[in-house]
Amino acid sequence: MNKSWLELEDKVAIVTGGASGIGSKITAQLVKNGAKVIVSDLNVKTGEHADGTYHIQCDVTNKESVENMTAKVIELFGTVDILVNNAGVNLPRLLVDFQGEKPEYELNEKDFDFMVAVNQKGPYLCAQAAGREMIKNNKGVIINVTSEAGMEGSAGQSCYSATKGAVNGFTRSWAKELGKFNIRVVGVAPGINEQTGLTTDTYNEALAYTRGVTVEGLGTDYSKSIPLGRVGQLNEISELVAYLASDRASYITGTSVNISGGKSRG
Repeated sequence: MNKSWLELEDKVAIVTGGASGIGSKITAQLVKNGAKVIVSDLNVKTGEHADGTYHIQCDVTNKESVENMTAKVIELFGTVDILVNNAGVNLPRLLVDFQGEKPEYELNEKDFDFMVAVNQKGPYLCAQAAGREMIKNNKGVIINVTSEAGMEGSAGQSCYSATKGAVNGFTRSWAKELGKFNIRVVGVAPGINEQTGLTTDTYNEALAYTRGVTVEGLGTDYSKSIPLGRVGQLNEISELVAYLASDRASYITGTSVNISGGKSRG
């Protein structure tokens, strides 16, 4: 059998939050390149799925759930070659509701704890469980989906930005710990992307309030803020993930690759 350029055939990949949004595009891209993909998601039923993936219901914030999911993957597929820490949540919240009109959009402990649990604790638990197996095999790739907001900050999204900044710190630190075991750890930091089904009216209302604009005003002339003059396509992110997961990226570790059309570079 002739292998493809990325040579991901028969690699075993876990994609957290892989059933929707960017995660579903990453899943499809890895399947397209021949990988065996396990979708680890809170909103799926465990079992084979029609799209060539295997689904395992998992709560990434729960250690037992994550360890059971990883054990099931090893039982069924024999190993874990690739982990994509994609599951994430974003609740736009102001530090202080200085307008005094929408106290629900001021950052509270419940929202803080939720974002930290999914965005920061989740990647740690998943990387730890998968990392144990990768160390035994002396090979593996962990890809953390972070955000341009984790590097640049974002008005109305301070907690989300902070969790993504933490993931960038995990990426650099884990790469230093795991490099001796031939395990690479890389971050992927998208900027503004095309909307997905996860971009709800509730999210847009919260973001608009925290930005001091109307929902309609969220649309902007990207030719001024993004050098490439457009938002990112989800397929562009998934193709970067597939490349980084492959041995074509064998000397890339301990860094987060910015994929934002140049926006954060000003």
